[in-house]
Amino acid sequence: MTLATRRQRAAARRSRTKLDAARAPAATPPRPFRRSRLLIIGCGDVGQRVVRALGGRLRVRALTSQAERLPALRALGVTPLLGDLDDAASLRRLSALSGWVLHLAPPPGAGEHDTRTRALLHAWAMGGNVRRLVYASTSGVYGDAAGARFDETRPTAPATARARRRVDAEQQIRRWARRQGVAASILRIPGIYAGDRPGGHPRERLQRGTPVLRSEDDVYTNHIHADDLARICLAALMRGRPLRAYHASDTSDLRMGDYFDLAADLCGLPRPRRISRTDAQRELGPMLLSFMSESRRLDNARLLNELRVHLRHPHVRTGLLV
Repeated sequence: MTLATRRQRAAARRSRTKLDAARAPAATPPRPFRRSRLLIIGCGDVGQRVVRALGGRLRVRALTSQAERLPALRALGVTPLLGDLDDAASLRRLSALSGWVLHLAPPPGAGEHDTRTRALLHAWAMGGNVRRLVYASTSGVYGDAAGARFDETRPTAPATARARRRVDAEQQIRRWARRQGVAASILRIPGIYAGDRPGGHPRERLQRGTPVLRSEDDVYTNHIHADDLARICLAALMRGRPLRAYHASDTSDLRMGDYFDLAADLCGLPRPRRISRTDAQRELGPMLLSFMSESRRLDNARLLNELRVHLRHPHVRTGLLV
């Protein structure tokens, strides 16, 4: 075979390879993902968005404690499982399940520990075969950072019992994953918003006339659109590194008052009244005050580079219009 003939055949092979690549379907999940079954723990608004984003590409089970939700979950194409994270005995059947798990359930409303996650992990330790787990935590685990921008290597410093329960859940999952050899990733999630999410759009607060802090007292906040969060959950299941935390945040860089001013302008509503921190302590409830006491800016480079997430709403300016 002459050198010219070998070159011609090599060129033909390269052409066929390029043609095959062009014909291949776009955005096809990796084969291990397509073969897996997904169990969602806490299939509320975000979990349902995850199901819709999957578009039936894999079988989904969902744990719920509310029998009245079973028909709605079935209508989504989900196989519902009745169980209560506050009743360990009801979780025994989970020990027979394997595959990938998306843990979206919140901790209990009181105490310093997440007893729900403890019960869940105990059920799997009795015989489960979970291979991958993604846990939805909160950016509140960092406490107040005085407006600093930081990545996931910053130590946690929770300032509220609510955030300490999340840190406890993260620690439980890390220990369990190491013992069981499970690839577990953690999403640290800031404020979730969406126009079709119950209570998830700032217009409701604007319509109530709730004030915000004046500029000199204001704090930085972070946000993520609910649809982007659903896609982040799937990306973490596919590409999340074991024992790795990710900031599930967009790239907005706004103080809380500026966020509500922007929302008011986009919605055609009056901008909220600005008050001092002293006045806020008199006028606002403890939950809202706790959010106004922590200022931080989340670096999401790990999300964009490692999970390769392309945010549809990288800034709240576009997300608030949806």
